[in-house]
Amino acid sequence: MTSNDRSAAGEPEQAASADSRIAGQPERAASVDIRAAGPRCRMLLGDLDGDGRMEMLLVQPDNRQDVRYIPHQVQAITAFDLDGRLLWQVGRPSPLAGGPGSDYPAQIVDCDGDGRLEVLCVMDGRLLALDGRSGRAKASLPLPAPHAHDCIIPADLTGRGYCGEWLLKDRYRNVWAMDGSGRVLWRHEGNPGHYPWVCDLDGDGRDEVMAGYTLLDHDGRPLWSLDGLSEHADCIWVGDVNGDGEPEIAIGGSAVVLCDRHGRELWRHEGAVEPQHLAIGRFRPALPGLQIAGVDRIVREDDGRGRPGRDALFLLDAAGRLLWKEERRTPGWLTIMEPLSGWAEDAPDFMLAYRRGGGLPPALCDGHGRTVCAFPLDGYAAHADLAGTGLTQVILYHDEAAAVFASRDVRLQARPGAGPLPQPKRLSHATLYPGGEV
Repeated sequence: MTSNDRSAAGEPEQAASADSRIAGQPERAASVDIRAAGPRCRMLLGDLDGDGRMEMLLVQPDNRQDVRYIPHQVQAITAFDLDGRLLWQVGRPSPLAGGPGSDYPAQIVDCDGDGRLEVLCVMDGRLLALDGRSGRAKASLPLPAPHAHDCIIPADLTGRGYCGEWLLKDRYRNVWAMDGSGRVLWRHEGNPGHYPWVCDLDGDGRDEVMAGYTLLDHDGRPLWSLDGLSEHADCIWVGDVNGDGEPEIAIGGSAVVLCDRHGRELWRHEGAVEPQHLAIGRFRPALPGLQIAGVDRIVREDDGRGRPGRDALFLLDAAGRLLWKEERRTPGWLTIMEPLSGWAEDAPDFMLAYRRGGGLPPALCDGHGRTVCAFPLDGYAAHADLAGTGLTQVILYHDEAAAVFASRDVRLQARPGAGPLPQPKRLSHATLYPGGEV
């Protein structure tokens, strides 16, 4: 299945089989009928009602054409608990919903610092803040521009300790920063890529913004840009990859690039076509530093004109050396891949790969490219510790149903006395082009 494997890294032979104890069929912990949300939804997760268990938020796009410069707005939002009860719905689902070619402008985040979650979304040309418990509108704000709804990026630009500001963007040209009153703080014109990542890189308590290949200060001032990268940035990750105690930034787009927080390029891997999805993780704990997984779009599908697409997973070490690349034989080039931690006790990080095509089901893959477990339901995926179990569960869903899977039998019960579950940054910055922090 893979090439350039263990020998390239000098890893002990016994490490290659260390994860076999985790292999096996996943346990189905819950099944939910989600047809009331309408077709072609994206799922967001968060403890909306504060009962110690997460809810599923199904976001349906409107039916405008999802073209390069005019992405979808939101048609309807429906909240379910893990028992399948419909908690609330805003908007009316449509059977004519658009497709999932871009992000939908919606996030679950505490945007006012009161310890309770809100739902931010763009509907009918307005930015709405909805109460997570009831769906009631708490605020309705104008957009800074008609097409400023490609996605929503919550941010702490003022050092409040919570995401009291947010970024809106059009497809590939502009980013606007807004505060909770709807006031535009600044605008950046450039090529922000799919989903700019926000992170306090200099430790001043305020987020910087990695907008494509350009780092912006909290006030929108460009600090530095990477050169020689013509395509837009697809995904951005922040983490101490090389173990020097400082954060590095990994960007997938024209190539896989790793740079330090000052913009100094450390290495560039150009052996993959359009690496849209990257993931930083400890996929091989025996190796120094962290590893970077990615998806190589080897052959681009030509939209039904006869040429099937084909992609492949790959893994780089902390120095940018290729450890292995999937030797894929079947067609399929729309794989989404993201890291998953905490699947089982003492487990390393895995690659969660889904939408694989070619008869390949969604699966967890280890740091050697082997399938740890395959899931018996195709579709999109979401994952989190849904009920404070200490382990991560995976939800696979399509238009009609969602199923929760776990590495072992778990009880996904509400815990009203335990207080609300925290909302990880990964869940409040959900995107079709997963980025993140390690």
